Order: sequence, then structure tokens, then C-alpha cells
Amino acid sequence: MADTAMAAALDQALHANGQLIALAAMRPGLRPLEQVAALQHDLRDTLAAGPVSSTCLDEWAYTVARHGRATRYRPERELLPELLADIGDLRHVLAHRHPEPARRRLIQCLAQLAGLMALTLLKLGDPAARDWWRTGRAAAAAGEDRTTLAWMYAQEAYQLYYGGDLHGAVELAARARHYAGGLPCVGAALAAPLGARALAQLGHGEETAAALEAAEAALERLPAEQRIGSAFGYSEAQLAFHSGNAWTHLGNVPRAAEQHERALGLYPDSDHTDRTLIRLDQAMCRAHDGDAATAAALATETIVTLPPAHRSALIIYRAREVAARVPETQAVSEVRVLREILALPPGERAGMIDGSGDAGDGEGRRGDLPAHRRD
Repeated sequence: MADTAMAAALDQALHANGQLIALAAMRPGLRPLEQVAALQHDLRDTLAAGPVSSTCLDEWAYTVARHGRATRYRPERELLPELLADIGDLRHVLAHRHPEPARRRLIQCLAQLAGLMALTLLKLGDPAARDWWRTGRAAAAAGEDRTTLAWMYAQEAYQLYYGGDLHGAVELAARARHYAGGLPCVGAALAAPLGARALAQLGHGEETAAALEAAEAALERLPAEQRIGSAFGYSEAQLAFHSGNAWTHLGNVPRAAEQHERALGLYPDSDHTDRTLIRLDQAMCRAHDGDAATAAALATETIVTLPPAHRSALIIYRAREVAARVPETQAVSEVRVLREILALPPGERAGMIDGSGDAGDGEGRRGDLPAHRRD
């Protein structure tokens, strides 16, 4: 450490632009891979010092957009280390002084990356997601970006929704619309159907229908470049999914079934999460109709056919809701199989589903359900 500090001091005094630091890092005692890592860290710090060009800002915007698209088809555990690396790099850039317009754009990128981190942790069932929402909101406010702040509140409303705080979800959805200020933006388009789903769970049928109409209007107002498959977009497929989910909670099976089929026809096969949630909503509708065996069999098949990497906490949570819908007195063999599978720890569950393990009475571990809703 002393050698490194000395090299840094000499480098600054002699205006060597990092060359002395690089030479110190590549001292003969280090193994080649250690030298590679040390040199990479030095180069990262050197580049972070700026100046930040317009091309650099465009690259950060592209990085954010790429991560947003990846949320629609990549498993959360694959995305997590890449998000960590990019947020770390951006933090190094922001540690240096930059012109105010450039700094504001960088902070806006940080806000969006923080939001993606929160979404990823939400799907993994990690309560740390709530800390990242706060970080994201703070960054969006610092960047004076009301659009991103509206998006942040709308996405955080999903955290409360899946955590069972339905009134809180409705409140945050309203907050998102407040920051949208009546302008067409993804935050407003996300907030309206989320509010509808929460109202449906609360049993408010007329208010749910009105919220779904507002969601359709918000989607129609979005520009084409925002009606895409991305965490930063909102699409017709998503609206159909969310509408079907709202009608499912209200027990209106015919209207729910119509939206389920529409959504499945619009989503690409690569969007594992939403397609799986729609299938589980279809299972829930079977349970509403009193067909416990078909409901459980469909839920089990849905989990079985899902690639293991995509069996997130959110998916298991929804499957457990299907199982819980059937009273113990009506539990047929299909329901018992579903409950046995869902009771296993994640690793053992994957083994059983893949045909290499046995069902048991194990308890689910942390990560099986979204934060604050693990009962």
C-alpha cells in the first residue's frame, strides 16, 4: 500500500498521467493475472478523470438502455454482476469533477441503473431492493429528472404491490403520475395498470375498470420508441398481461381469459417472466372456477417447463398463491404435488422439477418470495 501511495504522489507531482502508478502496479512480484487486474483498475481510474465527451455520455446512455432491454429475457442472477460492475465504474467517473451538464446526465444514468438494480433484487426476493429505490430516487432528484423519478416511483410501487402493501402501492402509483405531470412517459404508463391491479386485489371493481381505461390512454400517448420490451418501456403486451391480472384478482374469468390469450400472443417466447406469470394467472382462474386439479396441474407444468435460471422468487411467490387458493379440504393429488415442490429449498426444488430429486416437506429459504411477503 505504501508503494502504491508513493507512486500516486509522484505521478501527480510529475504530471505523469498515471504512468508511474501503472509501473508500480506491474511490479515483478505480482503474478500475470494480478498485473492485469491492477492495470485495468488504473486505466479505469485514469479514464474516469475525464474529460467526459459527448461520445462517453452516449455510451453510458447505451449501457443503461442495453440493461433495460436485457431485463426482458436474461435471468436476474446473470444481470446482477454486470449491473454491479457498471454502477461501480460510473461511481468512479462521478468521483471526479465534470462540467455541470455532463455531470447531470451521468447522475441520470446512475438513477436508472439504481432502479434496474432494485428491480433485479426485487425479482430475487432480496429486501435490499428498497434501499436501491431510495438511492435511485435521490439520484433522479439530484439530476433534476422528473421523468426518471416518475418511472422510479411507478417501479417501486410494484415492490409494495408484491409485498402486500396494496394501499402503499396505490399511493406510489399516484406519486408517479404526479411527477409525470400529465406528460406522456413510461412512469405514467406503468403506474396506471399497477394501480388497477392493487385496486382489484382490494375488491374495487369500478375503480379497477377506470384505472385500466387510464392505462390504455397512457399507453396510446407513449411515443413508439418507448412502447418496447424494456424496463424503460411499456408495451401492448404488458398492458394485456396487467389487465388480465386485474380481472383475475376480481374473479372475472371471461375477461381475464381474453386478456391472457391476447398477452401470450404478443409476448416473444424469450420473455420468460411475464409469460410465466400469465400462465399462473390462468391457473388462478381455474381455481376461481373451482377446478383445483387443473389449476394445480397447470401451475406445476408452468414451473416444470421454465428454465431453472428463470425460476425467480417472484415466480415461486405467484405459484404459491395458486396453491393457497385451494382449501385444504379440496386438496387433490395435483395440489399436493404442487405444494411439495414449492416447499422445497430452491436447489432441491430445481432437482425435483428436473427429475433428479424427490419431493419433501422442506421449508423455502430466503429468496423464495418477494421482500416483506414471505408467508
